[in-house]
Amino acid sequence: MVRVAATVVATVAVTAGLTVAGQAVAPADPPAAPPAQPSAPAQPGPPAQPAPPAPEAPAQQPPAAAPSPAAAPAQPARVTKVFWYTDRRVALWVHSPAMNTDIQVQILLARDWWAHPDAKFPQLTMLDGLRAQDDQSGWVINTNIVDFYKDKNVNVILPIGGESSFYTDWKQPDRGKTYKWETFLIHELPPIIEGDWRSTDVRGIEGLSMGGTGAMMLAARNQGFYKFAASFSGILQLTSTGMPQAIQFAQRDGGGYNSMNMFGPPSDPAWKEHDPFLIADKLRGTSLYVSSGNGLVGPHDKPSDIPLLATNYSGVGLELLSRVTSQQFAIKLNELGIPGQAVYRPSGTHTWAYWEFEMAQAWPQAAAALGLGGDKVACRPSAPFKKVADANKLGGCLTPEYAVPGGRAQDFAQGRVITGPKGPKAVTGAIGGAYASIGGPGGKLGLPTSDELPTRDGKGRFNTFERGKISWTAKGGTVIGK
Repeated sequence: MVRVAATVVATVAVTAGLTVAGQAVAPADPPAAPPAQPSAPAQPGPPAQPAPPAPEAPAQQPPAAAPSPAAAPAQPARVTKVFWYTDRRVALWVHSPAMNTDIQVQILLARDWWAHPDAKFPQLTMLDGLRAQDDQSGWVINTNIVDFYKDKNVNVILPIGGESSFYTDWKQPDRGKTYKWETFLIHELPPIIEGDWRSTDVRGIEGLSMGGTGAMMLAARNQGFYKFAASFSGILQLTSTGMPQAIQFAQRDGGGYNSMNMFGPPSDPAWKEHDPFLIADKLRGTSLYVSSGNGLVGPHDKPSDIPLLATNYSGVGLELLSRVTSQQFAIKLNELGIPGQAVYRPSGTHTWAYWEFEMAQAWPQAAAALGLGGDKVACRPSAPFKKVADANKLGGCLTPEYAVPGGRAQDFAQGRVITGPKGPKAVTGAIGGAYASIGGPGGKLGLPTSDELPTRDGKGRFNTFERGKISWTAKGGTVIGK
């Protein structure tokens, strides 16, 4: 209790030195609870994965010079491993020469990925928060992102890892990691995503908390690289009074990192070169979305004994800090004559349920910026396909029927229906991912000859195909056999 209460006190102390202005009209509150998640029969599991000194006080300096974006690496990145969670969600391990390690990057494939195999799609990168895990995206763990984007015609890019990194190129290694995230996201990853993974160079970027900071920072430092940038509860001032110390406190708490290794002491020009507030003029021409709560108890918070205060004390302080810096950032955009959408919610703490809501609220603006403003699902299943989809609880259709080697197919919210020698059959979940990994209908197993069925012992699932079968268990994952 003392630790989290201290966080609130420290945050309030930092924000006390800033001017708050520019209140905007807020849209409706988020729903009281996130929507229920549909279940899938066979759920994939990922493969196995392999006290510093306080910073000095900031010194008064002239305005920051124009930021220098990360230089392109001498060696190209390469994919070292691919794992298909489903036929619409795939994980790549990309070797980053700049970081000298493999970085997992997941892709939620565009709605028409299979229906139009020669098409390319715009891309939207989703950045994580301060406590980003090395094995899975916080967006996947904590939100409905996988289901939300199933009917959207965009490739969603989920970089995994980067705890406390702010998605920047660090001056020095820290805790055994050489962070060069700007180099990775701007130079190393795009040729891969825009090559075999059929993405165009029409790009957007969104992030929550640390990722919101990173989204605006990367968009400004690499002017024109992104068509759309969104910050949900981001910290959008880095160099105002007390902010370097607040960031150092957060990085110590979020993994034991030292901001000295990121940008150097607060007097180092690197702080100003990465401050979204100070480089906001570089965002001209980018569609911008900024949102935050205000730290007051909201529909996803548990009230404390103190009126209007949630029990999530650290979340209260962090959201208050986000609110103040987001408002200052929006005011700066207004002074520069740069249009953007700034949304200040009437309540809410630093919590995933609110960021899931903001992801949905930001989509219409993101879609317009990515050239998808008029995009919508246009399909109707034939009677045989609908019968199979309904029997297997696949939800609504996402695409019209389309040709595949030897038959026809149609995509639904929870899987695909593919015609084979025994008529239309459903292929879903982890089995669908394994099937996609070996070429699907045009691969070595051929067309499906059964829907997904339970194993005899009831502990797994399987599909049969013309030339073999794929089985799944929670313990062993998928197995492709004859």
